[in-house]
Amino acid sequence: MANFSKSGVPRFTAEVYQNAYLPEGGREVNAIVTVTATGGGTSGGLPLFAAGTDAAGLGAAARHAGVVIMVDCSGSMDYPPTKMRNARAATAAAIETVRDGVAFAVVAGTHQAAEVYPGGGRLATAGPTTRAQAGEALRKLSAGGGTAIGTWLRLADRLLTEADVGIRHGILLTDGRNEHESPQDLRATLDACAGRFTCDARGVGTDWEVKEVTGIASALLGTADIVADPAGLAADFTRMMEAAMGKEVADVTLRLWTPQDAHVAFVKQVAPAVEDLTGRRTESGPRTGDYPTGSWGDESRDYHLCVRVPAAEVGREMLAARVSLVLPAPGGDTPRTLAQGLVRAVWTDDLAASTTINPQVAHYTGQAELAQVIQQGLDARKSGDADDATAKLGRAVQLASASGNEETAKLLAKVVDVVDAATGTVRLKAKVTEADEMTLETRSTKTVRVKK
Repeated sequence: MANFSKSGVPRFTAEVYQNAYLPEGGREVNAIVTVTATGGGTSGGLPLFAAGTDAAGLGAAARHAGVVIMVDCSGSMDYPPTKMRNARAATAAAIETVRDGVAFAVVAGTHQAAEVYPGGGRLATAGPTTRAQAGEALRKLSAGGGTAIGTWLRLADRLLTEADVGIRHGILLTDGRNEHESPQDLRATLDACAGRFTCDARGVGTDWEVKEVTGIASALLGTADIVADPAGLAADFTRMMEAAMGKEVADVTLRLWTPQDAHVAFVKQVAPAVEDLTGRRTESGPRTGDYPTGSWGDESRDYHLCVRVPAAEVGREMLAARVSLVLPAPGGDTPRTLAQGLVRAVWTDDLAASTTINPQVAHYTGQAELAQVIQQGLDARKSGDADDATAKLGRAVQLASASGNEETAKLLAKVVDVVDAATGTVRLKAKVTEADEMTLETRSTKTVRVKK
C-alpha cells in the first residue's frame, strides 16, 4: 500500500487484499483494492480539487463545481398532478442545498431540452439572489410534450463545458420511458457525455424503464434509484445535492499496469455498488490501462481485479499488477499519482495455501453474483418462467442472507416468500406491487462491505 498527500489535499490510500498463492501452473490472480479518500477540506463549502491543477498543488486551478438539474416536464408528469408539484418542490430544495459560489442551472426536459434558469447558455453562480430567482423560475414549470432524454443530457453537457468548471455533475429526474428518441440515439449521447460529467438519475412513480435509468447512471458514473411516491422527491434531491457538494476531486482514474504476457480479465467496482469497468479501459502506456472512477469526496470504494498471468513453477514470484489512483494533468503534463498498491503472484505446492480464498475476494464475488441473479430472476419472472425465477431469486436470498446484505434481503422478501434463507428455498409471491419489483431491480447492484 502507498499513499500520497499534500497539505489541504485529499489523502488517497489503496489497500490490497488477496491470497497471492497459486498452485503450480496457476494463472488467475484475484484481488480486492480498497481505495479511500479522506481529509480534503473545503473553502466556503466549495470543492477545491479537480483535474487541471498545477504542479504546486491540486486545488489552485479549479475552485468551482457546476451542477445541472434536469427535470422531466413531459405530459405524463401531470398524471397525477402531484408529480409535477413535487418535482418543482424537489428542485427548489436541491437549489437551496447548492453552496454559495457553485455554478448551477435548471433544464426542463420534454421531447426537447429548454433552459429554465438562468438561460442564455450559461450557469448561474449560487448565492441568495440567484437561488431566489431560480425558485421564481421554477413556478413556471408545467407539463406537456414527450420524452427525449438524450437532448436533456446534451444541453447539460454544453452548459457544463462552457462554464469551464472543474467538477461537473448532473441530476436527472424522469417519470416515463424515453419514447421520443431511439435507444441508439440515447446510447450515442451517453457515449459522448461519458467522462465529461457525472450524473445521478431518478425515476419517479412506476411508469419509467428501470434499465434506461440505471443505464444512464452507469454510463455517467452516478447513482440510480426509484422514488415511488412523489412526496419523497424533495428529501431525495436534497441528499443527492449534498453528496454532489461533497465532491472534491474530479476525473480520477484507476490505472492498472500488468507485466509482459499478463492481461486483465476484468476490473469491477464492487462497493458501494457493482459496476463493471472492464470495457471502459483506455490505454495509457505500455501494458498500462486507465479505468474511470469519476469524482470523489470523503469516501471509500472497493474494486475487484482479476489478472491472468503466465503459468510458472513452484517457488517463482512475480508482480502481477500495479494499481494506481491517478489524477490527469492538462496539456499532456505528467499526471499525479494519488495512491498505489501492488498485486502479487507466488507459486507454491502447499495445497492449503493455494486453495484458500481471500475473505474479501469471496465476499465480493458473492455480491456480484447476487446482483446478477436478481436481474436474471426478475427477467425470468417477467417472461413467465416461474421455475427459473424461483431458482434465481432463491439463490439471491441465500447470498443476501450469507453476506449480511439486510437491505437487499428485505427487498427480496417483498417479491418472494422465504421458506429457508440458508438454503435459498423460496416461493414466488402471487401478487407483487410494481413499485416493489422496480425497487428491487433498481437497487440490485447495491452491496455491503466485508464484515470485520
